[in-house]
Amino acid sequence: QRQLVESGGDLVQPGGSLRLSCAASGFTVSSVAVAWYRQAPGKNRELVAFSTGFSTNYADSVQDRFFISRDNVKKVVYLQMNDLKPEDTAMYYCTSEGLWGQGTQVTVSS
Repeated sequence: QRQLVESGGDLVQPGGSLRLSCAASGFTVSSVAVAWYRQAPGKNRELVAFSTGFSTNYADSVQDRFFISRDNVKKVVYLQMNDLKPEDTAMYYCTSEGLWGQGTQVTVSS
């Protein structure tokens, strides 16, 4: 069964870091496009980062703070998030091959 499962969300203080994971089953992540989105309460879902495997683009709001990486053996895509801000608080989703995960909650608060 093809699916994506996110994990790694947590409550973190401003300035902290988190690494989100998106584990794929039923397909490889080595050569497919993968994107991370987020949705805060009352707001539209927004694209955070998009990776083709050859290039990656980030939203201006997370540029130089968030980074996508892949472990092709484990079939996991990571989103490393540094210098987190309260405005990064949202449910984070990964998507690839027409699939969406269930999301993982990130809360940035002191």
